[in-house]
Amino acid sequence: MKKYKIGIIGCGHIAEKMAATINGMDETECYAVASRSIDKAQKFASKWNFSKAYGSYEELVYDNQVDLIYIATPHSHHYEHARLCIMNGKPVLCEKSFTANVRQAEELINLAEEKNVFITEAIWTRYMPLSVKMVELLNEGVIGKPYTLSANLGYVIADKERIARPELAGGALLDIGVYTLNFAAMAFGNDIKETQSACQLTDTGVDGQENITIFYNDGKMASLQSSVYAQTDRMGVISGDKGFMVIENINNPECIKIFGEDYKLKAEYKAPEQITGFEYQVRASIEGIENGWKESPYMPHKETIRIMRQMDELRKNWGVKYPWD
Repeated sequence: MKKYKIGIIGCGHIAEKMAATINGMDETECYAVASRSIDKAQKFASKWNFSKAYGSYEELVYDNQVDLIYIATPHSHHYEHARLCIMNGKPVLCEKSFTANVRQAEELINLAEEKNVFITEAIWTRYMPLSVKMVELLNEGVIGKPYTLSANLGYVIADKERIARPELAGGALLDIGVYTLNFAAMAFGNDIKETQSACQLTDTGVDGQENITIFYNDGKMASLQSSVYAQTDRMGVISGDKGFMVIENINNPECIKIFGEDYKLKAEYKAPEQITGFEYQVRASIEGIENGWKESPYMPHKETIRIMRQMDELRKNWGVKYPWD
C-alpha cells in the first residue's frame, strides 16, 4: 500500500494534532513540515518524526515528494498559502475556516479548478462517521419531521492572539461558530429563508460571542450559539414531531441518542475509536486524489463558498471587518 507523504505548513497546536494523526495512520507518512523559522520547523520535525524540515513554505511546495499539504496557519494566511500550493500543483487540505472571506474562497477554488488541483476544507466534523450517521437517521425519519435545532460551542480562548486580532481574521465565528453553521447545514440543508443574529464584540472589534437564528423555507428553525469566553456543553439537539435527537459534542461527535415521544431513550450510536478525529478528513483527501476528484463529496466546494458567504454577511451585520473585506 502506498504511504502518502504529508507536508504541513505551520507548526502550531493544530499542526501538532495533525502530526499525531498522521503518525497513527497506516496510509500516511510524516514527511515534511515548514515554518518561517527553520529552528521551529526542526524542533517540530524532531518531535513528530518528520523526514524534512523547511524554513520557508516555498521549499515545502517545491518538494516533488509531497503528496498532500495540510495548511495549519491562521485564517488570515490560508488564501496565500493555499494559492502557493495550487500554483505548484500540490493537493491541499486547508484548515477551517477556509479563508478570511468568500471572495478569497471563490478565487482559490476557481484557481484549483483551472490548475486541476484537489483542494478541500478541513472542517473535520463534515467527514466524521457520526455526522454521516446523523444525516442518515434524519432521512430515515427516526424523530419524525424535524422542526427545531439548537447547537452551541464555546471555549475559553478570548486571550489567544489568533482570536483577538482582526488582522488574523479573529473572533468566535471563523474559529468555532463555523462548526455550529456546518452542524445546522448538515442537518437542515441550505434552503434558508432568513437569518437573524446578535453579537457581542470584543475590545479589539471582533465577535466574542453570538446567537444566530436561521429560518428555513420548509418551516425548520436553527438556534446557534458560540462564545470565546465560556466553556459550553457543546450539545446539539434536533427535535421533530415524533421525538428528538441529542448529539454529544458537535465539535467531535461522540454519541447520538434518539428519544421517542415518551422521552425515553430508543437508540444510541457511539463514535468508533479514533486517533484524533482528523484521520477522516485525511482519508477523504486521499480518496479524492486517488479518484482524480477536485473536491471531496463530504465538503463540496459550493458548500464551502456558501458558508463563507454566510459568515461574511453575519460579520457585515455585526460591524466586524477584516483588512481583506
